[in-house]
Amino acid sequence: MAKLYFRYGTVGSAKTLNLLAVAHSYSQQEKRVIVMKPALDDRFGYGVVKSRAGLQRDADILLEPATVLNQAEFKEVSCVLVDEAQFLSRQVVDQLRALAIDIDVPVICYGLRSDFRTELFEGAQRLFELADEITEIKTTCFFCNRRALFNLKLLNGKPTTDGPSIELGAEEKYLPACAGCYTSKLEETRLLQAL
Repeated sequence: MAKLYFRYGTVGSAKTLNLLAVAHSYSQQEKRVIVMKPALDDRFGYGVVKSRAGLQRDADILLEPATVLNQAEFKEVSCVLVDEAQFLSRQVVDQLRALAIDIDVPVICYGLRSDFRTELFEGAQRLFELADEITEIKTTCFFCNRRALFNLKLLNGKPTTDGPSIELGAEEKYLPACAGCYTSKLEETRLLQAL
């Protein structure tokens, strides 16, 4: 039986680059791969899966919270790859799990674990509950050389915990941070605001 995989990391950990490399490997072997992503992620263009390193390809399927996947469309597929999986609904994650079981196709999801408040995204939570294999894609903290654990949000260049949980952005808005730097940078902002 095929597996459901969740490969997670902070912002800037090359998750999408990893996904695109896997898609390329399958294509080089003349195997069919389907790349999916949430429709709401239009940072690099509608339907575009793009890494910060510049590599890109079009998504084959754009996912909405209420998307119903037709399993018949996946029968001749060697692998399913999902970018920005943290934005998926529980319903869609459940269907991805069913693809791995019913169609016997590996499903590899890439995404963030938590938002800038350190709270699990809905899709990430469900993947932690259902995935057969969970792997952290590691990167270092923007401010030091320790392992990044959290996504630090910037508002006008200052660390913040304000705003909606889902707010699209890249390096101009989010930085990878270790626990110590995440806490100290937010505290610095609080102290400056108190003055």
